Amino acid sequence: MESSNGGISSGFSQPLKTFQTYQATLNYLYTRLPMFTRIGAAALKADLTNTIELCARIDNPQNKFRSIHIAGTNGKGSTSHMLAAILQTAGYTTGLYTSPHLKDFRERIRFNGIMIPKSVVVDFVNNQRTNIEEIDPSFFEVTVALAFHYFAQKKIDIAVVEVGLGGRLDSTNIITPLVSVITNIGLDHVNILGNTLAQIASEKAGIIKPGIPVVVGEIHPETKETFLTKAKENQSELFFASDEWVITASTFQNKNEFLTVEATGNSTKFSNSKALDLELDLTGSYQLKNLATVLCSVSQLREAGFTISDDHIKSALKQVKSLTGLQGRWQILKQNPLVICDTGHNEDGIREVIKNINLQLFSKLHMVIGMVNDKDISKILTLLPKNATYYFCSPDIPRAKPHHELREEAQIFGLTGNAYESVIIALQAAEENASEDDLIFVGGSTYVVADIL
Repeated sequence: MESSNGGISSGFSQPLKTFQTYQATLNYLYTRLPMFTRIGAAALKADLTNTIELCARIDNPQNKFRSIHIAGTNGKGSTSHMLAAILQTAGYTTGLYTSPHLKDFRERIRFNGIMIPKSVVVDFVNNQRTNIEEIDPSFFEVTVALAFHYFAQKKIDIAVVEVGLGGRLDSTNIITPLVSVITNIGLDHVNILGNTLAQIASEKAGIIKPGIPVVVGEIHPETKETFLTKAKENQSELFFASDEWVITASTFQNKNEFLTVEATGNSTKFSNSKALDLELDLTGSYQLKNLATVLCSVSQLREAGFTISDDHIKSALKQVKSLTGLQGRWQILKQNPLVICDTGHNEDGIREVIKNINLQLFSKLHMVIGMVNDKDISKILTLLPKNATYYFCSPDIPRAKPHHELREEAQIFGLTGNAYESVIIALQAAEENASEDDLIFVGGSTYVVADIL
């Protein structure tokens, strides 16, 4: 709701308290509301009731803009940012909602790549203070309502909305998008989503809406039938991106700034078997899978009436990071020694990290690794290379796995190194020990990368 003077009206009188600064507002959000980063699964609500009620009290902003909804175990953030960059380049005013943030809470909510203003965050929380106290939503539920409210206020052409966790019960699942996208399915958050790929796929497939086309990034024998069945139940046309596009990397060299690829369409319906020569400023090799998902999604957006040319795609993919602010995806932080960070944090994500490490040229490998304490990390530790020097650390969050415990557990799997109380101290130690032709990798958790950035 917008007041006559252009401000955000509250819909009620006399808020309980007015926060004067952005930092005071953030402190309230972080301490008053259950937050997954802090307490894990206990912060999650078992249904969409709070989100529906909160948005109803602000005139259901989710119904005032078009959207594309993106779920998946890995790659949904990169896919969201690439699609947003393409839509922006094609001239559409674009909202982008992603999570978690790395440095600034406002990274979660962007308009044409620009973070939501601090003043809007402060005004929204002040105006909705009574609603927040009455409904008692989680941190994520309030953030979703804020994002949708902001997008409606800006009268955007389209929003790219990334699912937070799962899909069926995720707070973002109150939108009816033009396209539903599921990047892939892997074992992550098994204590919440299920401990088989089929169970997790069922939760992710919960974003499929009646009559809305669905793009699934990768085909897997354990999950394919789940998606086919759900799409059929909803009379939704289903596309597997890996069937629609073949993506081939023609160059992938050490320390390069772009990944050069050729994308060839398999589907005469959408791509007419055309080959596109593309440059991506997101250089992890796993972006090849994400790119197929992006191009398949663009095909669907074109079917929905969006004017997106091949030139728009080419231009956008060269500058995703500058257009949308994406960080932490196979990001080069420093040269000589080469320091790279990546947010991959589950079994499939770590496999992709190792694959990319093996593509680099280096003398010795140094691994700055931290993790959270509410996951079974044994499979991840099995995957990590034994011929590296490790710097075990604890990210600066309450859910962090203590660095000494991580070191002890890692030693069982033949991983040796020292423990450090913070990510920064661990990285400093790695840089002191590394030669100019060595590689230092920083990761294991999104929150480790957040501490570095």
